Amino acid sequence: MTPSYAAPRWLPGGHFQTIWPALFARRVVAPLPPYRRERWATPDGDFVDVDFLASPASVAQATQEPRPLLVLFHGLEGSSKSHYAEAFAAHALARGWDFAVPHFRGCSGEINLAPRAYHSGDFEEVGWILSKLRERLPADAPILAVGVSLGGNALMRWVEEAGSEAGRTVRAVASVCAPLDLAAGGAAIGRGFNRLVYTRMFLKSMKPKALAKLAQHPGLFDREALLAAADLYTFDNIFTAPLHGFRDTPDYWARASAKPHLADIRIPALVLNAANDPFVPASSLPRPGEVGRHVTLWQPAHGGHVGFPLGLPPGHVRGMPDGVANWLAQHL
Repeated sequence: MTPSYAAPRWLPGGHFQTIWPALFARRVVAPLPPYRRERWATPDGDFVDVDFLASPASVAQATQEPRPLLVLFHGLEGSSKSHYAEAFAAHALARGWDFAVPHFRGCSGEINLAPRAYHSGDFEEVGWILSKLRERLPADAPILAVGVSLGGNALMRWVEEAGSEAGRTVRAVASVCAPLDLAAGGAAIGRGFNRLVYTRMFLKSMKPKALAKLAQHPGLFDREALLAAADLYTFDNIFTAPLHGFRDTPDYWARASAKPHLADIRIPALVLNAANDPFVPASSLPRPGEVGRHVTLWQPAHGGHVGFPLGLPPGHVRGMPDGVANWLAQHL
């Protein structure tokens, strides 16, 4: 895809362009090889699971250049099996790049150990993961990083905090459909159709994980209040914010949002958002005057939330990973 992306006529509107691609659109041309999982011990006595997809030797040997590593940070309740992750994996495989999906804590299929989970501003975790990957690679092997939705905001927060030091670790970064203004995104997902469909979907998996965390650490939060939570604002107020050092939801959303700091980025960064994203109001998207010279904004009118479908029914979702990865490749 390009910045002028337009959705197929048979799939109109942001909701259709969000839901259909995630459930029904084709992700890959051929089956992916299995991931290889590594479990890393974290400094706080917990663990992070990282799934790797290595390029076949036949592809890797076609060039004398060191193989780039494409790292994908997934979205809320995502994983290496998410539709966008598999589409990015297929693109990396075809290019001869290595590919890795670090799982935010609790998202790899097994609950983590510490009295914490993950959040939209988890830039310390992102930085720690990227530094571990940097250490294990040859010095001349470049790393490219992309974050999707929540993972995109967290990745951008790390780039902002790292400043000029980010270039020592990664060559270029991209965020896809990130809610860079968390308050605006939180308000949008908490009303109307979004509340009835998307909020219920997220809470359906987030509440059991939180209760498992409470079983590990009794007294961590108010169980009955969490069970009664009907929106992400309330869930974050009870669980996400206090467990990760924030005063409450407004404090979390304000301090974790990447939008106010985009001018601090010092490496090439692509920020892709569809104007009809149900989760991210177009009015909240960054404007050219709000970002620095290292940031490229793509804001097509169509695409939904991490959808960007192409082709005849059932369509496919390979266009967005192709476009984003092609942009990243320009900075190798």
